[in-house]
Amino acid sequence: MFFGRYDCTIDAKGRLNFPAKFRDAMGESFVVMEWLDRCLFALPMAEVEKLSERLGADELMDSWEITGDLFSTACEVTPDKQGRILLPAELRRYAGLEKSVTIIGNRSHAELWDTAVWEARRAAVSNEERAQRLRQLHI
Repeated sequence: MFFGRYDCTIDAKGRLNFPAKFRDAMGESFVVMEWLDRCLFALPMAEVEKLSERLGADELMDSWEITGDLFSTACEVTPDKQGRILLPAELRRYAGLEKSVTIIGNRSHAELWDTAVWEARRAAVSNEERAQRLRQLHI
């Protein structure tokens, strides 16, 4: 399970130090792909397979507009000895990742956000709205 927030920096070569806690859960290599709202998804191979199966089982989703577009943006990455992953320029451009990156855990995956965009998203939801949503969990 992925949870927590990590702030990091992309170097001039497009390398990002992926959090050790997340690297351990991702496995030796994992997939990074474009996702909603101009963020990147990082998923272990097993989760990529589950996603593929779910898309294939849904007739509305089993089309090039969804699967071809989504999987054509996917990139397998393997952390180097320092724990860095190389993000291709196309993925960095899509997500607007230039320097400051926030990586968040979101249950079965990690999300990579431009830090300013992440902060704006968090600020857009008031504490009261957040509290109302959490109350719906009935924990």
